[in-house]
Amino acid sequence: MAGVNWTDSTIEAGGTKLHLKRAGKGRAVVVLHHETGTLDRLPFYDALAAHYDVLVPHHPGYSRSERPTWMRSVRDIAVIHRGLLSELKIKDAALVGLGFGGWIAAEMASMAPADLSHLVLVGAMGIKPPEGDILDLAITGYVDYARAGFHDQKVFDRVYGAEPSIDQLEMWDVCREMSFRIAWKPYMYSQTLPHLLGAVRAPALVVWGDDDKVVPQSAAKRYVEALPNANLEIVKACGHCVDMEQPEALAKLVTNFIGRE
Repeated sequence: MAGVNWTDSTIEAGGTKLHLKRAGKGRAVVVLHHETGTLDRLPFYDALAAHYDVLVPHHPGYSRSERPTWMRSVRDIAVIHRGLLSELKIKDAALVGLGFGGWIAAEMASMAPADLSHLVLVGAMGIKPPEGDILDLAITGYVDYARAGFHDQKVFDRVYGAEPSIDQLEMWDVCREMSFRIAWKPYMYSQTLPHLLGAVRAPALVVWGDDDKVVPQSAAKRYVEALPNANLEIVKACGHCVDMEQPEALAKLVTNFIGRE
């Protein structure tokens, strides 16, 4: 989107150096990216930055942030991101979690229920689906796993290219290895998180693609049940990566939910 200027910086939080992209002004909105990492710029990020102060931190061990060798749980990442907000003196932020980032956002919300304005979970991992299983990274090839996130494969081709670059394949490999370190047993969900979400008082929006092949839609209903103040929106003709496949639709849902003050 023309007119959106992104800055790059390195911020240390909890002894860990995080890569941070930031653009826009207004209410702070923190976007937490997928388990496949993140591209430097996406139309969804630009759409939000037209209305808000958007922060996209790269998770420790993912994309352009350093890998802490000590880290062993997703909750560790949530603590580090909480530390990042503290370093930046940001309070009452809205969290938008995408896939794996949704799990991190939910953990962050459970840690400090009063220090949050809104919570948006998009195809979030973190809860064991009552029906079906979360797609297994270990037995799925890099490209096949990334493609599984899209309902329309032509959209995948536009985002990553019909033949993703060697650099992209290497990045997916780095991200996958980090996921194995912190989210392996049990795979991609927490046994305690559903019980901790009852303390969250911020309004929550749970968004799911109607053709999510990565996280079964049954997990969406479980999140809505666990959060005291949550609503569910289903995006039609869309897979797991709603932010990349239907960026305008998701941005509209988020801005209508958060407001444009």
